[in-house]
Amino acid sequence: MKKVFITLFVACMASFSFAENNQVKNDAKAETKAEKVQLVGFSGNVIDQKSGEALVGVEVKLEGTDVKTYTDFDGHFVFENLKPGEYKLVSSYTSYDKNVKNLDVKSNSNQIKIELQASK
Repeated sequence: MKKVFITLFVACMASFSFAENNQVKNDAKAETKAEKVQLVGFSGNVIDQKSGEALVGVEVKLEGTDVKTYTDFDGHFVFENLKPGEYKLVSSYTSYDKNVKNLDVKSNSNQIKIELQASK
């Protein structure tokens, strides 16, 4: 009889432990989904101020971080998975003056236009 009670007790404890473990995993997944919803991004184009032509290979960086990207053949760049907030966007290109823009990024609908001026 003792063996039956011990077996039932162990089975119940294992069941409770398994249920609690699943609840912890579900809570972690819910937190991860909530964090993903909060992340934002923005994109833009870099052009020559005088001619209006797209500039290829411009380094576009978020000041104070290691996050950077380069423009494509159409002068287009994209930043994704950022926390909402204020950023300084620094654009630099050979033979052009550095450009610094202050951004307040709150949603994914941000479109930035950067005009670089040729160095004198």
